[in-house]
Amino acid sequence: MEFTRRGAMALSAGLAAALMLPASAVRAAVEDKIAEFTGGADAGADGITLTTPEIAENGNTVPIEVEAPGAVEIMVVASANPTPDVARVSFGPLAGAQRLSTRIRLGGTQDVIAVAKMGDGSFRRAANTVKVTIGGCGG
Repeated sequence: MEFTRRGAMALSAGLAAALMLPASAVRAAVEDKIAEFTGGADAGADGITLTTPEIAENGNTVPIEVEAPGAVEIMVVASANPTPDVARVSFGPLAGAQRLSTRIRLGGTQDVIAVAKMGDGSFRRAANTVKVTIGGCGG
């Protein structure tokens, strides 16, 4: 592949356009994902626990844990990642616990949001802000 000045200018223009997207548009995309998961229903704050570090020195491996007893599905999104979808896990009737524990990649300081669909059809939501000192998505 040959890298030309014209190609570099086009790449720079595309990057500049992407950086000019307002933060509200990114937040709206995350809220749209959550609304799609919940079907537009309101989500309560009780019955779900989201555990994240307050400060992550490296955004490449940020440990998170979500616990929602009685949940049939859990979705996790990162509000400022280029691709906000982090995880979506379903629990069957024989699941011993409705808990998700993993490590995720964060591009910078942002909110991590967990939404759980409960067995009765209601939804629960929790969010924590994680301060990232070194971004994991190319930052």
